Amino acid sequence: MFEWKNVFRGMMIGLSDLVPGVSGGTIAVILGIYDRLITAISGFFSRKWKEQLGFIVPLAIGAVLAIFLLSHLIKWLLEYYPQPTYFFFLGLIGGIIPYLFNKIDYKNSFSAIHYIVLLISGIAIASTAFFVERESQVLIETVTVSTGAVFFFSGWIASMAMLLPGISGSFVLLLIGVYHSVIHAVAELNFAVILLVGAGVGVGLIVSSKIIRFLLKTIPVLTYAFIIGMVIGSVVVIFPGIENNIVLLVLSILTFIVGFFVATFFGRMELSQNEKPS
Repeated sequence: MFEWKNVFRGMMIGLSDLVPGVSGGTIAVILGIYDRLITAISGFFSRKWKEQLGFIVPLAIGAVLAIFLLSHLIKWLLEYYPQPTYFFFLGLIGGIIPYLFNKIDYKNSFSAIHYIVLLISGIAIASTAFFVERESQVLIETVTVSTGAVFFFSGWIASMAMLLPGISGSFVLLLIGVYHSVIHAVAELNFAVILLVGAGVGVGLIVSSKIIRFLLKTIPVLTYAFIIGMVIGSVVVIFPGIENNIVLLVLSILTFIVGFFVATFFGRMELSQNEKPS
């Protein structure tokens, strides 16, 4: 049976993947479906693929709808209201961090090595904020052998990042230098570019989902320490700075509060429904 509520969840994940610095994996954590998402993607590329259809098909439909229907909106928001837009996602991250610590029962499960891993992963993600300038990219519209290869491998690398909370697929595209080209292709329905990036995404999802699933099964606490560090580090990546405009500041505070409330709501709902991992 198809879980049609996943269409909404997929739209939230797809929306986040349009915003540089915001991780689809983080949104999956906020929605309480991260572990299941990894299992579903990994299982979809196995002999038991039919068992995953009910979960993953509605999710994929929602993500695709968000990407195609909301790409223009995201471009507009990032152009005219970047600070309030990013503060909404900062609120989401701020609200999900306590949930992550409670989910793994850190008071009883964490040791020194877990805090060290958390710190290292957080610093690693935060440091990526200094590696790229968001507006300095050349727009690529024509597909050649060389640009086609770039689009394919960009999708591959970005999709591996999409599944990791704290690492944004869009931000990886920024680092590579093709983010604006990909967003432009989606907005203008340049299917040659879209298909090349999509093929790369598919390959990346197969590889990364199986690795993450293995880690969650064998070393769950250490993996969660790594994930929490990445989520915390992404705050530095997403933070847009403060503009000298009182209206934007007030609007940013409001969007942060809304994001924080949304994340807290989903976190409490999942904690009440799921047992804590051992």
